[in-house]
Amino acid sequence: MALPTILNVPVSYCVLPMVRVLYTVLLYLLIPLVIVRLLWRSRKAPEYRKRWGERFGFVPKIELERKVIWVHSVSVGETLASVPMIKRLQSHYPEALVVVTTMTPTGSARVRSIFGDSIYHVYAPYDLPDALTRFLSRIHPDLLVIMETELWPNMIHHCHRLDIPVIVANARLSERSAKGYQKFSGLTLPMLQKLHCVAAQHCDDGDRFLALGLNETQLSVTGNIKFDVNLDDAIKNKAGELKAQWRGEGQRPIFLAASTHRGEDQIILDGYEEIRAHYPDLLLVLVPRHPERFDEVAQLCLARGLKVVRRSEKVIPTLSDQVLLGDTMGELMLFFGACDLAFVGGSLVPVGGHNLIEPAIWSAPVLSGPHLFNFSEASRLLREAQGMVICEDAEAIAELVVSLLQDKQAAKRMGDAAKSVADNNRGALDKLLGIIEHQLSSH
Repeated sequence: MALPTILNVPVSYCVLPMVRVLYTVLLYLLIPLVIVRLLWRSRKAPEYRKRWGERFGFVPKIELERKVIWVHSVSVGETLASVPMIKRLQSHYPEALVVVTTMTPTGSARVRSIFGDSIYHVYAPYDLPDALTRFLSRIHPDLLVIMETELWPNMIHHCHRLDIPVIVANARLSERSAKGYQKFSGLTLPMLQKLHCVAAQHCDDGDRFLALGLNETQLSVTGNIKFDVNLDDAIKNKAGELKAQWRGEGQRPIFLAASTHRGEDQIILDGYEEIRAHYPDLLLVLVPRHPERFDEVAQLCLARGLKVVRRSEKVIPTLSDQVLLGDTMGELMLFFGACDLAFVGGSLVPVGGHNLIEPAIWSAPVLSGPHLFNFSEASRLLREAQGMVICEDAEAIAELVVSLLQDKQAAKRMGDAAKSVADNNRGALDKLLGIIEHQLSSH
């Protein structure tokens, strides 16, 4: 059946831009609440009070006559995933300037600590037409690479209008996220049609993008670039030294609970107390996901009568210290190399889980909660290889940790299986760089 028309234009094409207009008006109306939220978050994380101008496109102009590659990574996880890609881009295109934007202070801090002045870094502008116009007129990007699935209708529209190709790299789309996008198909469909390429982690992610309206010619299934992290000798040696320090003369075992969220720390501590009945000298390395929770988690430990030492204090834990609080930024990858067993957070609460691949790269047996929709494919591979076990509660965590500490051969088999998954799934980064090179050469 033919679509009705207005002035010979199908109604569907008249309605879709109007949906984005309504979205934009709503976004402008919400800006006061966004400002209030920044102020609220700045109570515990003062960096949220700074650099507001960047969020509205007031950034330094780029005057250099050189190619500009814009990489957008919303926060820490996406930023860390983008590091190998950015380093390869800098190597392949030494004449180009890489612009890296984030949305959070923690992501910003990681960018600055890793790359320093070798890249141009600012906060990304809010998805407002005036902020985006101002931003784009000042950096003049030749290409935008969006990490994972941080899709903004106006950002993509304005890049399309200026003939700036947009690639969604390492793209993932859970069933839950796909349903959310489907509810706003008036925004989602035209946005997807303006993308040049979606480089999906897995065929399931790709199928969900296609179901939302992405054209097959826009889709490439490249794999997960988080498998392509390489451990150099420097970090291996540093991890070995750290592990020796934490073990001490008594060779105490080390259990790492990484990237925990509110509600998970209590479960981990409950499990830890059960484990201590069998291994009283076990060192728990507890690393909250967000810096503003460091003090809160320290108080949780102290309230249980546990002796806590903080990583930021730069002291070596003694045998009388039960918990080492990982209250620094940028050291988690190192911690995975210094532990015997690793639990990855965001999975006992419905956050969707965090990076399961990092402990696997270090041959660490991987423990996780059941909420893994952000890492569904990696978790499937690790479970099938028997390199990871899902634990529903504190009792299950304690039972598994005790079992693996008692059976070192079983722990080694589990760690080796996790490492084999990491090794066997490399190659996504080369495929992604091929897509980027094609867009840059043809633009």
